[in-house]
Amino acid sequence: MPTALTAGIDRFIDHLASERRQAEHTCSNYQRDLLRLAGFVAARQGEWAGLDSHQLRQYIAQLSREGLSGRSIARHLSAIRRFYDFLLRERLVADNPALGLKAPKSPQRLPQVVDVDQLGQLLDAGADDPLECRDRAMFELMYSSGLRLAELVGADLTALDLRQGEIRVLGKGGKERLLPVGEQALKALRAWLALRHGLAAEGETALFVSQRGQRLGRRSVQLRLQRWGLRKGASQRLYPHLLRHSFASHLLESSGDLRAVQELLGHADISTTQVYTHLDFQHLARVYDRSHPRAKRQNGRGGSKSDRG
Repeated sequence: MPTALTAGIDRFIDHLASERRQAEHTCSNYQRDLLRLAGFVAARQGEWAGLDSHQLRQYIAQLSREGLSGRSIARHLSAIRRFYDFLLRERLVADNPALGLKAPKSPQRLPQVVDVDQLGQLLDAGADDPLECRDRAMFELMYSSGLRLAELVGADLTALDLRQGEIRVLGKGGKERLLPVGEQALKALRAWLALRHGLAAEGETALFVSQRGQRLGRRSVQLRLQRWGLRKGASQRLYPHLLRHSFASHLLESSGDLRAVQELLGHADISTTQVYTHLDFQHLARVYDRSHPRAKRQNGRGGSKSDRG
């Protein structure tokens, strides 16, 4: 691939990491997406300054043919827009060909959640050793406070205030937020902290550590949660974001306060949070079907067209 193409990407990634303080995971995603675009440009013997909106539409159509979802394509476009904003600032291009382009819409997939009672049973299951004690504390905290996986593994001991029942986390874009921690999670955290010194390496600041005494990695949390679900009898596969989805959905069902859920989740845009209103409606619809004396009909919930006429 031409050095001129990759050099522009390298400069942009350095800018994101050093000046914008973007997370390593974010930088890696941007780099991967832009290298894919660079392959498209190189195949046409082009350069960044020569890419126009028509060619970019062709690229988007190619991504769609290759099976990428609308959401994934939107992520690509976001990376391209930011990249060209940077190139404009550096006077390396004359315009941004990604402005005004939109990704094709995909059918909205509702996030999965775990039933309240089943999740309670899974979290109440006993911990058989120090590592399971740690795992239970992690999972209680994720469900209690709606943490992202990166926020969980990035948390330090100093971020947790057991007396106030709070934890300070660093979210997307380096945004910090203070979150409440529920009583059951605090109880599990106290049990873990009583054992943590037996595992943690000297000077380790992480709240959750591995068997080797170092900060626990994302993949380890994913595997431990899967293991917990299998050992404790979960009826579905457990993964970290499932706990965050369940936190949001259960909280919205109880409170109906979309703005509060948005703040707790750390969503910049309330439209991201609104997906949980669909889940909430599904819950209400099930309650209606079970409870309303005129809800049950031979032809299903909505009845026939003549029924609804």
